[in-house]
Amino acid sequence: MKKVLILLLLCCTPCFARSRAAKHTFMVETGYPKGRQGYVVTYRVAPACGGADAPYNMQWQTIADSKAQNKRERNRCKNRGR
Repeated sequence: MKKVLILLLLCCTPCFARSRAAKHTFMVETGYPKGRQGYVVTYRVAPACGGADAPYNMQWQTIADSKAQNKRERNRCKNRGR
């Protein structure tokens, strides 16, 4: 059972590990250490596109805008592979 869970986690996680410390630093620096209702922290430039996993590369984005951005980025990545 443990082996199956580990394999599932390895297959379903992104190829980079987001720094919790960097995200927390960004949240504290912007005055919302516990988060903002209706917003999520996203990258200005995605790490897959060469962006840094650092507070200066993060932004608050509405949930709807974040979903739209994720969809656009997935399509770009899908098209690059062809």
